[in-house]
Amino acid sequence: MIALYLIGLLVGVLCVFATSRALLAPLERRLGGDILFRESDAAAYDFQPGGAINTETTHPMELEAAAAAMNAPLTAAFKRCSDIALSAAAIAFLAPMLVLTALAIKLDSPGPVFYRQRRVGFGGREFDVFKFRSMIVDAECDGPRYAARNDNRITRVGRLIRKFRIDEIPQAINVLRGEMSFIGPRPERPEFVRVLEQQIPLYHYRHLVKPGITGWAQVKYEYAASVDGARKKLRFDLYYIRHFSPLLDLMIVLMTVRVALFGLGSR
Repeated sequence: MIALYLIGLLVGVLCVFATSRALLAPLERRLGGDILFRESDAAAYDFQPGGAINTETTHPMELEAAAAAMNAPLTAAFKRCSDIALSAAAIAFLAPMLVLTALAIKLDSPGPVFYRQRRVGFGGREFDVFKFRSMIVDAECDGPRYAARNDNRITRVGRLIRKFRIDEIPQAINVLRGEMSFIGPRPERPEFVRVLEQQIPLYHYRHLVKPGITGWAQVKYEYAASVDGARKKLRFDLYYIRHFSPLLDLMIVLMTVRVALFGLGSR
């Protein structure tokens, strides 16, 4: 049964990848600009990445108006239905892989399979996100800190599931509970938010919409492990709020498939 599932999963992944490849180019033409590149890719081609805004020239009223449009009853209802459908489909399709992941975590290191972590969400309200445990127990006994490249707190299985974003999948529970959206700015920890809001202008505008499992910043920029990284990612988060559309959400889903399949970006 496991072999059949793995074969089916492989076929399904290949079909999804082929579909994403076929759809991304026309979607990019519809949205305009060279926005398929991640920022690290764009640097190699010596041009500025598309899909980011200038936080120094963007007026707060523009962001407030865009967020209000996103939160309008009809738009919010459509997005909520999409969230439920995507999250339920992800849990159902990936259920066997999630079971295998839980078993691997349990065998790899002592401690629970899942853990909760406090995050800041819509309107600045705090909630607990669900994730697969990817670090050793008591990894933050000295206090909260960003995960770094080659972080020795990350377990062997944890390094793999973080690379392919598998550790984030349990957050589908948060989506079903209405605390998150499938697509939106990634929720950050309260300890970091307090610092980032003091050092980065417009940072709190990320909280005008629901946070997401994946988002425009996640597919356009590598994992941020510093204030400077958070400042760069904010340009993409605010672009998403400013230019939200179902078409952009579809592009993010397809680009997320590409990022997850090839483990792009540092964790």
